[in-house]
Amino acid sequence: MTTVVAVRKGGQVAMVSDSLVTFGDTRMSHRMEANRKMFKVDDAVGQSVIAVAGSAAHFPALRHALAATAREELRFGSKDEVYRTFTLLHPVLKDTFFMQTKEDEHEPYESSQFTLLLANPSGIYGVYSYREVFEFKEFWGIGSGRNFALGAMHAAYARARTALEVAQAGIDAACEFDRNSAGPVDVLTLKLKVSK
Repeated sequence: MTTVVAVRKGGQVAMVSDSLVTFGDTRMSHRMEANRKMFKVDDAVGQSVIAVAGSAAHFPALRHALAATAREELRFGSKDEVYRTFTLLHPVLKDTFFMQTKEDEHEPYESSQFTLLLANPSGIYGVYSYREVFEFKEFWGIGSGRNFALGAMHAAYARARTALEVAQAGIDAACEFDRNSAGPVDVLTLKLKVSK
């Protein structure tokens, strides 16, 4: 599994992930497998950081689907732009990368089968399997250690000076208490766009 957190505070967005890979009861540390759970993508107006939780197969499929999409089609500057971009990617993931979309027949939409966290100068966005998009004003986390991370970030947010301090508190708690998360951690920071 995984833990990824993103925090916005003090004009900055910090995104931090653990580096453990698990296969059932098997754990592969960073020493055994060069696992990076976040990647950067250039879109029509800038750069975003994306992290995926769930199957390790999501990471290369999504990375390659984004790379095969025209840069001007990739837009991540608002909830609506994120939604539109992932709606455009859905048939590519199905047809080119063989994403299995079947879940419960009573679900309202075809599933993308992933949970991801996206950060860029416009903020923090979460995308869930039915392409639900959330914009988080302070912080959020995904993956198996999410609940530990959310609790720690909630406790740290008001006292911390920087986004990175809050994110570090969250990832530290996840790595301490979640059996499927472990360091070393990967850290990326971005400056927030100034609101007009």
